[in-house]
Amino acid sequence: MPSSVLWAVDLFGRVHTLSTTGQYWEPCRDAQLEFKRVSATTACCWGIACDNQVYVFVCASEVPIRRREEAYENQRWNPMSGFCEKLLPSDRWPWSDVSGLQPRPLDGVALPSPHWEWESDWYVDENFGGEPTEKGGWTYAIDFPATYTRDKKWNSCVRRRKWIRYRRYKSRDAWAKIPSKDDPKQLPDPFNDLSVGGWEITEEPVGRLSVWAVSLQGKVWYREDVSHANPEGSLWSLVDCPGEVAQISCGPHDLLWAVLWEGPALVREGINRNNPQGSAWSIVEPPGPDSGILHVSVGVSVVWAVTKDQKVWFRRGVNSHNPRGTGWIEMVGEMTMVNVGLNDQVWGISCEDRALYFRQGVTPSELSGKTWTAIVAGRECDRSYSGSSSSLLSAGCFFGDEVRGGGDSAPSDSDASSEVERLGPEHPLSVEPGDKSRSAGPGPSRTEAGAVQDTCPAQGSGEAAQVSGLHRQPGPAELPWTNIDLKEPPKGPSCPAASFPQPTGLCSLGLLGMEEPCGAADHPLWAWVSGGGCAVEAGSVLKWFSVQSGLSPSVQTLSLSITPAQTAAWRKQIFQQLTERTKRELENFRHYEQAVEQSVWVKTGALQWWCDWKPHKWVDVRVALEQFTGHDGARDSILFIYYVVHEEKKYLHVFLNEVTALVPVLNEAKHSFALYTPERTRQRWPVRLAAATEQDMNDWLALLSLSCCESRRVQGRPSSQALWFSPDLEAGEHLLPCDQMFWRQMGGHLRLVEANSQGVVWGIGYDHTAWVYTGGYGGGCFQGLASSTSNIYTQSDVKSVHIYENQRWNPVTGYTSRGLPTDRYMWSDASGLQECTKANTKLPSPQWTWVSDWAVDFSIAGGTDPEGWQYASDFPASYHGYKTMKDFVRRRCWARKCKLVTSGPWLEVAPIALGDVSIIPESTPDDRRRHSIALWAVSDKGDVLCRLGVSQLNPAGSSWLHVGTDQPFTSISIGACYQVWAVARDGSAFYRGSVSPAKPAGDCWYHIPPPAKQRLLQVSVGQTSVFALDENGNLWYRAGITPSYPQGSSWEHVSNNVRRVSVGPLDQVWVIADKVQGSHSLSRGTVCHRTGVQPHEPRGQGWDYGIGGGWDHISVRANATRAARGACRAQEPSAAQEAPGPVCC
Repeated sequence: MPSSVLWAVDLFGRVHTLSTTGQYWEPCRDAQLEFKRVSATTACCWGIACDNQVYVFVCASEVPIRRREEAYENQRWNPMSGFCEKLLPSDRWPWSDVSGLQPRPLDGVALPSPHWEWESDWYVDENFGGEPTEKGGWTYAIDFPATYTRDKKWNSCVRRRKWIRYRRYKSRDAWAKIPSKDDPKQLPDPFNDLSVGGWEITEEPVGRLSVWAVSLQGKVWYREDVSHANPEGSLWSLVDCPGEVAQISCGPHDLLWAVLWEGPALVREGINRNNPQGSAWSIVEPPGPDSGILHVSVGVSVVWAVTKDQKVWFRRGVNSHNPRGTGWIEMVGEMTMVNVGLNDQVWGISCEDRALYFRQGVTPSELSGKTWTAIVAGRECDRSYSGSSSSLLSAGCFFGDEVRGGGDSAPSDSDASSEVERLGPEHPLSVEPGDKSRSAGPGPSRTEAGAVQDTCPAQGSGEAAQVSGLHRQPGPAELPWTNIDLKEPPKGPSCPAASFPQPTGLCSLGLLGMEEPCGAADHPLWAWVSGGGCAVEAGSVLKWFSVQSGLSPSVQTLSLSITPAQTAAWRKQIFQQLTERTKRELENFRHYEQAVEQSVWVKTGALQWWCDWKPHKWVDVRVALEQFTGHDGARDSILFIYYVVHEEKKYLHVFLNEVTALVPVLNEAKHSFALYTPERTRQRWPVRLAAATEQDMNDWLALLSLSCCESRRVQGRPSSQALWFSPDLEAGEHLLPCDQMFWRQMGGHLRLVEANSQGVVWGIGYDHTAWVYTGGYGGGCFQGLASSTSNIYTQSDVKSVHIYENQRWNPVTGYTSRGLPTDRYMWSDASGLQECTKANTKLPSPQWTWVSDWAVDFSIAGGTDPEGWQYASDFPASYHGYKTMKDFVRRRCWARKCKLVTSGPWLEVAPIALGDVSIIPESTPDDRRRHSIALWAVSDKGDVLCRLGVSQLNPAGSSWLHVGTDQPFTSISIGACYQVWAVARDGSAFYRGSVSPAKPAGDCWYHIPPPAKQRLLQVSVGQTSVFALDENGNLWYRAGITPSYPQGSSWEHVSNNVRRVSVGPLDQVWVIADKVQGSHSLSRGTVCHRTGVQPHEPRGQGWDYGIGGGWDHISVRANATRAARGACRAQEPSAAQEAPGPVCC
């Protein structure tokens, strides 16, 4: 689970954050301001300070927030002076925006607030539609406005060019005051409440937020144009409401509730991506006539409320179609406020002791949760003080009298008692053992065994407060509890010496914890909490709720500890001793013969098999795996498949040492997998088997995979020279023919993988999460001997399933779902050949689960209208997002998200989501001395990044370095000689100049036009070769590349029907082919290797076909093994190579 933070404000106005992976509250860095309340998201936090002004805190990131400003210079031609700025009276402004309606001189474009700074000066954009313009950047047209072209013609009477300047947001990790450019007479009143949400309403613009606020006069305001690129927004707009509002809450999606001063609630209706402010209000009555609503908080599909009598209520039946819900349910506990965060998790502040509570047991099936649990996390002062106490105790335990003899290292009892007297009876001190009773419900009383009763005297009683501990002897690593009189300090030590050498040192340490200004009992008094940026998965383990048993948080680290260095030395010593003992014991028995020379082991089961003959169908079969061990200890296995044809029993067998790939088939409802051999790979017809349950399939997959690896003597982690491909297979480093290469499944789930010859492997999931390879193997269904015992971690992935709604226009009813007999299905896939409705569309495989409902996808290529429709003249055709007179058909895309949870040898690289990644195939000797490996990436928003600190010992690296671009990028690749090529969203290519180990980010981009009338999608760079792939599946080679001219001169066509390309460090070319002929049927997603690639023939001559189909990605960039001359085609990996290198797909 990636780290996220919970935001809270204490009674003194100080803002704190608590990480999901930590157990201490950290104060906000900008501690000069005092706040009333805050509202957080994952990337920022909005707040109202005590001066009633609104501030925004944008979390720091290695990717800057950049905004591009544009201005157009317009000129008209006249016979006397040619093109000049003298325009006709009816023309646009000489300097204008893109429409020409607003004047925009360069010196008139100012920064919107002091929180921005200019990144560069104005410069001309010489890129037009993915192709470079003539020098000067001018584009020509007949008149304003018209269609502009790069070429000047005889009738070009006007021209224009675009000027660009970038500004950067600089107030990161600091509270920035929201500026206001409104009319002073229309400025909003001081704000009383604020809520941020709406980030799931739409994906465009990126990071758009809905910021709602309530003024002291009860008016509701909405902040316009708040997004990732504009974190401050533009202006406040007033939203009419039927009464005076006291408080407001906005959910991540389209849920918005508000509370009136009189007690009823208001629900905003009509919120959508085109109208984020909504259209109307509806009233919801409070739970009872005498219990008006005081506070409300909403999530995705839940509403929690607190009434004026501090009762907590849950609203049932809430969803996007019914935002009002159906009724109120009273919950246990009394709170001053509650807050709903991500995943509909709930936090609350108790009305009695102002402690913070978390609602445990909240799941999609049980949104109301089960119980309130107190968050007992300490603060930074607890950590710093307990750290000093821990070091002191360690010194006292290990060195005895040396510490106590110093006299100044620990305070005496009299010093501690005098400190208690200075505090006085109005600041009682108490020390509690592990507080486990708060989970039962809010309140200060503790009744469970082992808890401390609240014995503070009544106001004005004058009695001394005492803290009594448990009636038991202290353990060897814990402190005995002491009765302390706050009025009269004790005359001498009161601690028994049962656990430590001398009682004096123990009592000194025991009183150390009571001197700290913020102890366990003196917990923070909270005023506000916001979980909008805190992602807590159902069932996740947090460190917020427990402290070490018997110790308060301030002294919980006083236990004995061993340093990592001591642990490493101890482990090394034990390992050496065990190794020596093993050698001694085995030496005397080496001359004995083996007791058992051969062994046979058989496993049988019932599966289904896809017939080799027509009609192809699934038939029930019996399967037997026979494994035998030879005289030399080598193991081999045979898989027998017994079936019945015309009442005649037959069988087929597969030698597992001939199996080249064992692949689960994830594109159908059955739990099936496929076995490839060289012969069946050439035929494109693998052996396909299906199990009755997912567990049976996983058991057979793990067993067969282990048997295949044992037959080939392949074990351990892959070689650094391996080839990888997605989904997560690796192949040996030996350059065998494609159909004879052995592929091993590594575990995990990724969309793409990139590797280099140093063993650094990165991957990206379908949800754009970056992962780094840990060195293990297995996980998921591969357990036991088929998986490594370490470096296996939980991994999740989320992707969207798309279907299309198709309609045709007719003169009577307009667009309807009644099409022509020759039309595609009215609900289909993207091709229109398969019928796909919302009801019959299934998950990609049984391992996935739905995590959302169907929703219109507005982000598809070509754009959409406000309702998500795309128009065209007929099926199929080129679709566009606007309607014309010639458009007789239309379609719109529906998407639904699903999630997969598995495990594998991968660790998440947070926090930036990536779209593409590339690692330098081979490092130079200079790099190896510096322990640095070049890694470039493109974020999901199109930013180009360079990873610093990547090495064999630290494959995840340390930080990102942002590389500026003029437009978003989609693909990137770095070659063996630091050649960095990239592809922009407009389909053009770019080359980064002067990249070197000393200058890892280079200095500038060189624009390279794409092939004529094509838009590039992907680029891959080897040692000297550059290959690119366009959107139509054509593979192109960049000719004319030399050391003096690394940009090359032209594009040459190589092949078509290509889905993905990877160029290795020796310029070897591997692709994923979209269609392969010469088999039982057309195979999509087949692994292919380009043959005949030589220095004098870098394009190659033909293709060698491998396993297929269904593969999406391949990476050969780690394989720097040169083919041995005269090598046999049937050469197998040698027994000495335990971990053969793979090819990544």
